[in-house]
Amino acid sequence: MITVMKFGGTSVGSVEALNRVAKIIANEKGQKVVVVSAMSGITNFLVSAVEEDKDLEEVIKKFRCKHLKVAEELFSGELLKEFMEEFEVRFKDFQDLLLDKERKKDPFYGDNVSSQGERFSSLLLAYVLKSMGLKSVALTSEMAGVYATGKPLSGSCDLKKTAMGLNVNVRLLLDDDVIPVITGFYGINEEGKPLTFGRGGSDYAASAIGNAIDADNIQIWTDVNGFMSADPRLVKNAVTLNEMNFSEAAELAHFGAKVLHSRTIEPARLKHIPLWVKNSYEPENHGTLIHHIRGQRKEPLRSVAMKLDLSIITITVGEISYKPKLVAKILEKLSEAEIIIYGISTSLSNIALLVHNLDVKKSLALLHMLDSIDIEKITVRSNMTLICAVGDGLLNRCGFCGDVFGAVKAVGASVEMISEGASEVALNFVVSTDYATEVVKTIHEKFVNGRDAI
Repeated sequence: MITVMKFGGTSVGSVEALNRVAKIIANEKGQKVVVVSAMSGITNFLVSAVEEDKDLEEVIKKFRCKHLKVAEELFSGELLKEFMEEFEVRFKDFQDLLLDKERKKDPFYGDNVSSQGERFSSLLLAYVLKSMGLKSVALTSEMAGVYATGKPLSGSCDLKKTAMGLNVNVRLLLDDDVIPVITGFYGINEEGKPLTFGRGGSDYAASAIGNAIDADNIQIWTDVNGFMSADPRLVKNAVTLNEMNFSEAAELAHFGAKVLHSRTIEPARLKHIPLWVKNSYEPENHGTLIHHIRGQRKEPLRSVAMKLDLSIITITVGEISYKPKLVAKILEKLSEAEIIIYGISTSLSNIALLVHNLDVKKSLALLHMLDSIDIEKITVRSNMTLICAVGDGLLNRCGFCGDVFGAVKAVGASVEMISEGASEVALNFVVSTDYATEVVKTIHEKFVNGRDAI
């Protein structure tokens, strides 16, 4: 039995956290592949070093001190000496990368720098496991054979090539009872350069590794007990979801829940690999099990989430519904710039697109480049929030949408945009951000409140 265990930044962010995680790994039965994020705060530190043109000598010094302080508290004697030998090899590569001005011209320079933290957190955790008498080795994505394709800072795992890489570089380790600790967050492209999977991408990396190595289950260890019926910071009586199916989890991850990277579900779903979300601070907690089929429940709603900082761009074109080529051009233009569209609504003469606030300026510039005399005007409504309500077969529940919108009306909000029918498990709609929190609280109170873990 092979288990892929991923640990996030807070789970490997201190001496105490690393010792706690090592015990969790040691207690897991069967063969184990561990995937880690950088220590908490390190990735932001590295990104700011690149973007803000900081004193690189000072950056290097702080980075070294951060990791060595933890190492010196964890290890001593021969183990510390052995650790330092591996540390210095990786550290020299890190130092050379930051100080080589020519390498800054590489389009993948940002990927390379921002993925450095994982190379050192993985080394620390592997040596903590060694200190417990376990066989372990720290592998970078290059060493393990995790491959990626795509543009800088926006990669996707090449599952086929990664499967070949892991079978060559990792399988034999597992057969010898060695626990490989692999860097999350990035893979290597066809040129051998690091390519990151986006912020929070270590979740996705773990799922991709689980897919590639045909794992029996994947565990995402974080600092919460799993998916909740709502954000507990907004709704105090939110409850944990004991289990979900892949579709429900994917909708929530994409449209607001911050428990998982939004792309984590797909690699696991492709091979029906059960995926757990568990709390490294409360390992005895059940967490959330995400799998292919879940038992039906009579309650319609399971969770409600919201995605902030969105805008609606409305393009007015006479009888646009009879001009499919123009619609295709609009979508193609935005897709070329990798702008994520969170919702689309059409009428006879309008097409409305829901995008992130940060993508509005770029979207407008691209739309104005369209050579079309048909476009009459383009308008933007900002300060929008997408509400995502997830549950069992919502489309088949007569009157459910009416009940939800009744709750929206009760707080004085208007529904600005609706997406229904694309998924059997989700009802998505947009309201003004001014009302979003109250809408979530009201829907949760009406449909979920009073239930234990579900």
